[in-house]
Amino acid sequence: MRRPGGAASIAFHVQHATGSLDRLFTYARGARLNAEQKAAFLAEADPAARSGRELLGLFEAGVDKALAELRAIDEATLTEPRFVGRAQLPSTRLGLIFHAAEHTQRHAGQVATTIKVVTAVREPEQQAAR
Repeated sequence: MRRPGGAASIAFHVQHATGSLDRLFTYARGARLNAEQKAAFLAEADPAARSGRELLGLFEAGVDKALAELRAIDEATLTEPRFVGRAQLPSTRLGLIFHAAEHTQRHAGQVATTIKVVTAVREPEQQAAR
């Protein structure tokens, strides 16, 4: 797992983006996190060794689940109040959906940037090994 300059790994960003989507959509439904979601959150800090293919599948499944849920939401419920976490921070269903999109986009950008950095570092290493 490459962590250029101590930055978070690609695996972390993918797993965190996927988990965040799930958690934010849970709150958007007006539900609380279950034990599995809480455990997954804690595991994001130390991503398990997964192949790129597994990470991509995990992310695609999370996005597909969120999109299916988004399609089923009644627009009339978008301004309904929702509460987040143990502190029950106030939001709305729309606010949580918007934050889910913004947060996922931020981590996708970090993945793209980290790939560029890792690739740039790896190229000179590979040339030196020749």
